[in-house]
Amino acid sequence: MSTESDIREFLASRRAKITPQQAGLPAYGGNRRVPGLRREEVALLAGVSIDYYVRLERGHLAGASEEVLDAVANALQLDEAERAHLFDLARAAAKRPARRARRRGPLPDSVLRVLRSMTDSPAFIRNGRLDILATNHLGRALYSPLFADGTTKTANIARFQFLDPRGRDFFPDWEESVNTTVSLLRTEAGRAPHDSELTGLIGELVTRSEEFRITWGKHNVRLHHTGRKSFHHPAVGVLTLDFDAMELPAQPGLTLTAYSAAPGTPGHDALRLLASWAASAAEGRLLP
Repeated sequence: MSTESDIREFLASRRAKITPQQAGLPAYGGNRRVPGLRREEVALLAGVSIDYYVRLERGHLAGASEEVLDAVANALQLDEAERAHLFDLARAAAKRPARRARRRGPLPDSVLRVLRSMTDSPAFIRNGRLDILATNHLGRALYSPLFADGTTKTANIARFQFLDPRGRDFFPDWEESVNTTVSLLRTEAGRAPHDSELTGLIGELVTRSEEFRITWGKHNVRLHHTGRKSFHHPAVGVLTLDFDAMELPAQPGLTLTAYSAAPGTPGHDALRLLASWAASAAEGRLLP
């Protein structure tokens, strides 16, 4: 899709979510032709002319100032992730460099040493396309279904989730997991609109998965820093773990995610079982 289409559909989808009541506007008449705000109402709230806002929503963000973008974001009540996405789309429309250069090449040994030193928590490093670039021992064990086919192709969370029959079983909180995955890819698409590998992945998923295509069309974005996630591991059963995702400032575009569980919780017991299974699997060379 073009940047103009992404802008148009993103702004229209956010506008549809805000009612006049939520925006503090009077709702005259009982028959509104749009589910949310009208364009002229957004223009009023943002302090711009109707003609100018219509131009913005048609995809022409290239000349918009930061003040205008902030005003539109406030009018549409965008959250932090949505606001950043709007600025990314404006940057792409103006063909300005991305907020951060995307990293290429192998990971430094120092980063891998830090990752592998985390012996009690499953951890991995991913890029914005959700490719798993490196894991520690427990991370490899947790995500073992993604590596089970033995191919040399980089494991990708989204491709496994939507295209592998095992994906639905591995992510038991399916709807939430789907929304998170697609929102992260949509966020990355705004940051790196010219990433050909990302474009190829999205095209593959849109073509082969109706569920992905429908969710992608919602234009939701998300920042994914901390929370709780469940897995249904084929050897261990259900693990519900806390996660923290930390961007690596020295490695632009890469994120280190680590899972943990408080002592005495079922998640902590499940992690101990995972560690035991990983040790046995390694001895028997069963771990991919």
